[in-house]
Amino acid sequence: MAGIEKEAKDFEIGMYRPPSEGGSSSLLLRVTRNCPWNRCEFCVMYKTEKFEVRSAEDVKKDIDAVDAICRGLITLSWKLGHQGDVNREVAIRFLERTPEFSDRHSFFMVLNWLSSGAKTAFLQDANSLILKTDHLVEILQYLRRKFPSLERVTSYARSRTLARKPPEDLKNIHEAGLDRLHVGLETGDDELLSLVRKGCTAEDHVRGGQKAVAAGFQLSEYWMPGLGGKEMWENHARNTARVLNEINPHYIRSRPFNLPPGTPMAERLQRGQLTLLSPREQLLELKLMMESLTFTSRVCFDHAGNYWRNKRGGLLFSQSYEGYRFPEQKPHVLDLIEEDISLAQVPPMGFVMR
Repeated sequence: MAGIEKEAKDFEIGMYRPPSEGGSSSLLLRVTRNCPWNRCEFCVMYKTEKFEVRSAEDVKKDIDAVDAICRGLITLSWKLGHQGDVNREVAIRFLERTPEFSDRHSFFMVLNWLSSGAKTAFLQDANSLILKTDHLVEILQYLRRKFPSLERVTSYARSRTLARKPPEDLKNIHEAGLDRLHVGLETGDDELLSLVRKGCTAEDHVRGGQKAVAAGFQLSEYWMPGLGGKEMWENHARNTARVLNEINPHYIRSRPFNLPPGTPMAERLQRGQLTLLSPREQLLELKLMMESLTFTSRVCFDHAGNYWRNKRGGLLFSQSYEGYRFPEQKPHVLDLIEEDISLAQVPPMGFVMR
């Protein structure tokens, strides 16, 4: 046991991950630092940080550090008579032997991950697919060898990166062990994409998404209700639905727009160049968006920003990571939206629903 304890080391963890990779669900493994684009005008993530690629050797050392903690916990569990079960007593006794881990987030993340079955991992930070293909494949293969219990490995990716990757590279990355991609689509409207400096076009979204699906990835696309404000809401809803219909991803996930102070979009609001939608106006936009979807996917409201309430005071939408199956549950989602719209008089927006 003492030898395994000496092997236990800290490792690097990034700050951000999708909601579905939170809590005890996933091992967080940092393969890049920060965001290679980092110019979106609605975003405060990574803004003071420089993008860096971590070497495969450094990432593999982190994987070894995770493995050492896991082996230490499991060995101690058997020694204490728990047959490999990692429970509270095992964690306490481990920390008694390695007190330097008592205030380290990395240890508690591994503890929770291992206790929940060690089934999923998430590669951080904002765009792991920007790595050279051989580099990422090496990391994925090593991760899978070390942890054969993994059932799903996921990552963020940018549409433009996916659009530029050769199909064979994407297939090789998927076959090496990357199962699901989370993409910040935000909007499918070219004018709005340019305005918020997303760094891609609607065509990039379509090409990147279709290539990811063709390569075998499960694909989650995130869009932002309210991003276009009152000035651009209709094109935002219609063109986002059009792009998603063309991609036909496995999931679309609603992440409603909020306006962090200090962003260029907050300054635009102060200058009177942007008018935010009210929660009810967002629902009207959402209704048009949902009506326009013709794909066979799941629509999810699993982000905390989906705060709309029903007449009983509960959340309007389920926050399940699996969401609602379309087209089967589309009428139900539209009924929920209509019910909430009817609860209060909606301020006029100068449009006719059609």
